[in-house]
Amino acid sequence: MATDPAPIQAQLAPTMAELALGLLGAALPDGSEDSPETTYLKRARARIGGNHAASFAAANAREADGPLGRVASALGLSPQERAAIGLALAVECDPMAGRCVTYLQSPVGGSRPTHGLLASILAPLAGGQSDLAALATGPAIRAGLLRMDDAGPIPERAIWLSDPMVACLSSAAVQWPGLTEQAQAINPAWPQSLADALEPVARGIEEQPGTLLVLRSLSRGDRREVAARLANSTGKTAALFDLDSTDTAGLGPFLVAANLLPVFETDVPPGEFRALPTLAGYAGPVLVCMGPEGSVGDNARATNEWHLPLPQPEERARLWREGFSDEALCVELGREHLQSAGRIAEICRYARTEAVIRGLEKPDKAALRAAIWSSEGAGLGSLAQPITDVIADDSMITTPALERELSHLVARCRAREKLTDNLGGALQARYKTGVRSLFAGPSGTGKTLAASWLAGKLMLPIYRVDLAAVSSKYIGETEKNLAALLAKAEEQDLVLLFDEADSLFGKRTDISDSNDRFANAQTNYLLQRIETFSGIVILTSNAKNRFDEAFTRRIDAIVDFNQPEVEERYALWLAHLGSAHALSGSELSRLAAFADLTGGHIRNVVLMAAVLARAKDGVIDYLLILEALRSEYRKLGLTVPSELAVARKVA
Repeated sequence: MATDPAPIQAQLAPTMAELALGLLGAALPDGSEDSPETTYLKRARARIGGNHAASFAAANAREADGPLGRVASALGLSPQERAAIGLALAVECDPMAGRCVTYLQSPVGGSRPTHGLLASILAPLAGGQSDLAALATGPAIRAGLLRMDDAGPIPERAIWLSDPMVACLSSAAVQWPGLTEQAQAINPAWPQSLADALEPVARGIEEQPGTLLVLRSLSRGDRREVAARLANSTGKTAALFDLDSTDTAGLGPFLVAANLLPVFETDVPPGEFRALPTLAGYAGPVLVCMGPEGSVGDNARATNEWHLPLPQPEERARLWREGFSDEALCVELGREHLQSAGRIAEICRYARTEAVIRGLEKPDKAALRAAIWSSEGAGLGSLAQPITDVIADDSMITTPALERELSHLVARCRAREKLTDNLGGALQARYKTGVRSLFAGPSGTGKTLAASWLAGKLMLPIYRVDLAAVSSKYIGETEKNLAALLAKAEEQDLVLLFDEADSLFGKRTDISDSNDRFANAQTNYLLQRIETFSGIVILTSNAKNRFDEAFTRRIDAIVDFNQPEVEERYALWLAHLGSAHALSGSELSRLAAFADLTGGHIRNVVLMAAVLARAKDGVIDYLLILEALRSEYRKLGLTVPSELAVARKVA
């Protein structure tokens, strides 16, 4: 049976490290006394024979498809530099090689080779000339592949390889300071529309390999999926780096040697620019994953941006089916929840866990709600607080007009993604999927309650923004806080509630000093950012006229919450009292007619009456309500209407 001699010859060829050790042995003085070092060097010299040029060619061919061959070809390294790398690698991996280097370059000392030693032993690869300058100033040193000591005369300066480069060249591991992970997995359930949208991006990188691609997406999981797919299309592996903690000195050669596509993950505050480090020795594409704010750039590369779109509604429904068996629910979620593929997968995982905890075979709506709340809010804790109240329809006491306005708002939120389909180009050109609503009315009229009810109807979490945490006395910090908050809310498709929002979105003032200028600049940013917000935001205020006119124009719906009339007050008393009370219908009518209170005040009265009833081991009656009314009216600086002051005997 015939045998192909090429693989056998490749196996017999020396590695570059073995070649360098053989050249080191060739420099052994004649008549050297026997020692472990000289025995080792003589054996290495015999390994490569006397034809050094042929041995180098064989070693170079053997390393061609490996890490050393890739980086040497990319940097255009000379034979001396390639052999120098081989010797530097040998002393890091073989203790005996380091002892031999120490033996030969005595009395300088040190187990890492100096430039002087390298220049002398590598002269056969440079036509017999000792070219010290070519080594000291060559591309291997300039790109950071080879490291050089910075003290002493050049001939006595040692050269060496960084630990990550040693591991890479020896095929031991791929590690680098700041490297978080390698995104190798390709999600088979990734929506086809996203795969199709990514194809031209991949072609662009292939045609222009020196491109800096800024990927803007709200989902970290989807950003990493894109990185893995782009790297796969170029025959590389995506390497995820934390831009703030990555040591970029020598990173370029490492990327080439390890066949990696660098992916820098970072968050840049609004209005700020982040310059990317220059990757000497790496000419391939660079990917930056970030949110919607800030900008990055690299003077050496052309910059392109790509915003990852959301999956189509039917694709989202298919993804929801991975966690839920209720077909109608999956279709509804796919149509109304603007979640990324990564977020849907995350929620489904939480829902399955919740189902197991509750002993269910499949997650239900309750498990969905628990999963959404469990997986939501990451990064919001310091800027917003969750409102977890479940508000049933019968808890909403509204006028027909208010009920109609709220129903229209729910419909607008549900249809926000496809609202402009088949409409005119003027609408489609600037349409954003965000819904901005202002709830205006006196305190206690149910604005926060209605916001919670709306979030429940949409099956979305709701977070109340902590204005004290968002606002800052330092210039620009408020904008940064709000940008981070809105980016998280967009990523997780939740409802944001700004109580007393006029403190942030109030009218701009005439400029009289620098403080006015900065305050107006802050308001300008907030107005622009809220207009581009792709989620649902509800703002509450006691008065509409406190807002800037430009802000009012950006509002999609203004819902007025007025003082309740007699009919609403009657319903509010019933809704708060429940069935465990001793008030007659006429007493309830009397309260509704003459106690001109909002729902919030009625709530306070009923709670106080319940406390008084508990103290007497009784039930709530008119006398206790009257006593609680006096307390509430005193808080308001008012007196109880005379029509209510006379207690009537309970029938």
